[in-house]
Amino acid sequence: MSRVEEFLTAKEEQEIVQAILDAEKNTSGEIRVHLEAHTKKELLERAKEVFHFLKMDNTKEENGVLIYVAVNDKKFSIYGDRGIDKVVPENFWNSTRDTIESHFKNGRFKQGLIEGILNAGKELETHFPWHHGDINELSNEISKN
Repeated sequence: MSRVEEFLTAKEEQEIVQAILDAEKNTSGEIRVHLEAHTKKELLERAKEVFHFLKMDNTKEENGVLIYVAVNDKKFSIYGDRGIDKVVPENFWNSTRDTIESHFKNGRFKQGLIEGILNAGKELETHFPWHHGDINELSNEISKN
C-alpha cells in the first residue's frame, strides 16, 4: 500500500468528507481535498495544476477551494479560484492555513484537515452564502494521485 493510501484510514476519509458536507451547508463555495505522494514543483503551482485537472474551475461563481497535500513531504497548500480572489483580502487563507499547519506539525493530519475545511467553510460563507437552489457542483470525495 502506498503512503498516500496509508495517510488516512477509510473511517478518517469519511470524517473528512462529512466535514466538507458540513462546511458547504452554508456556502455556495466548493471544497475538495487532494492527496498525492510528492511534488517536485512549488506547492501552490502544483495545487493550481491539480485544481484545473479536477475541473474545479468550472463552478458557476468560481468559488472552488482545493486543499492539496503532498503526503511524503508533509506539506500542503490551499488554492482558491478567481471568484474568491476577486472579493477577499490577500491574507484570507491565513487562519485556515495556520489551523491545518498546527495539527500537521503534531501528526494530527485528519484533525488538521477537518478543522481547516470547517474554517474555510466559515470564511467562504461571508462572501459566498448559500442560497435556495444552490447545488453541490463538485464531488466531496478525497481525490488521490
